[in-house]
Amino acid sequence: MYVERLELVDFRNYERATFELNPGVTAIVGRNAQGKTNVAESMAFLATLESFRNVPPAVLVRNGADEAFVRATIRHADGRDLLIEIAIPRQGRITAQVNRQRLPRTRDLLGVMRVTVFSPDDLELVKGSPAERRRYLDDTAVSLAVKHDALRLDLERVLKQRNTLLKQCGGRLTDEVAFSLDVWDDRLAAVADDVGQVRATLVSRLQPRVEEAYHRIAGDVVAIGLRYEPEWRRAGMKAALAAARSDDVRRGVSTVGPHRDDLDLSIGAMPARTHASQGEMRSLALAMRLAAHRLVAETTDMTPLLVLDDVLSELDPDRCRALLEHLPEGQVVITTASPLPEAARPDQVLRIDAGSVVP
Repeated sequence: MYVERLELVDFRNYERATFELNPGVTAIVGRNAQGKTNVAESMAFLATLESFRNVPPAVLVRNGADEAFVRATIRHADGRDLLIEIAIPRQGRITAQVNRQRLPRTRDLLGVMRVTVFSPDDLELVKGSPAERRRYLDDTAVSLAVKHDALRLDLERVLKQRNTLLKQCGGRLTDEVAFSLDVWDDRLAAVADDVGQVRATLVSRLQPRVEEAYHRIAGDVVAIGLRYEPEWRRAGMKAALAAARSDDVRRGVSTVGPHRDDLDLSIGAMPARTHASQGEMRSLALAMRLAAHRLVAETTDMTPLLVLDDVLSELDPDRCRALLEHLPEGQVVITTASPLPEAARPDQVLRIDAGSVVP
């Protein structure tokens, strides 16, 4: 799969721009604040309906416009061309079309194309909060099988209902509250056990691929650990909820479950978050993205588009060269404000200036 053509209308700083893309390596270059990352963001939005910058969709609409459009022609391995069109209003619901047919639900767009993005903010995968690592696992699971998105939504819905009940009870565990909690505990236990199993299986598949990618990038043969062992999984979610009930009622919130899980990362048997250098953290974060990219390519019938957004300047020369020499097969888009390293060897170079593609 690769993006043949990308069109942006009133998206971020682009009034209107069209990009004809190469199936190999494309470098998008230009000074800072010209719109390079906005191109990367639009590609990721086509695949996930979310911004990897963690901003609401309304922010994507150009100042002065009421609605933004992202259109892309996708060429699949079997030769099929698909036209994806997304309308992003400043107010209201996002709509999506595939080959001019409007999708009844925008979530139905998931899986039509797949994109892997690595940006400087991905350092938070290692040094940031557990929420960043949970999102990494769940997003990867959805890329592997779209059905996991429904599982994630089920977890969010049940947690919301249970937390509403806990807040309304005012810290008092009456018979009526206990009865309602029994119902929601059964529902939460069922979905949580499924989420935990999906995450645990995924981590076991990612582990060797992360370690291999890290060795290639860092040139350092050291043990890399990914450990997902939340305490609630030892006895099961139902037992964990029963043990935490009094505390949940007192605090008015669900204190145990997949929404509080973490993925423990280590380099050389030491916690990466507290003991790794900046270069080691960045190498590990990149290795995690590349491992997920590789797993999706091997598991599905679609090789994701790989976007490296302004990361070359963040790596030292050796790691930068190692990354460029071991790029995965498929379409790669590199954005940079710095001169391209010799090892880049792009098949195509596009220059961006003030939201326009220039010769």
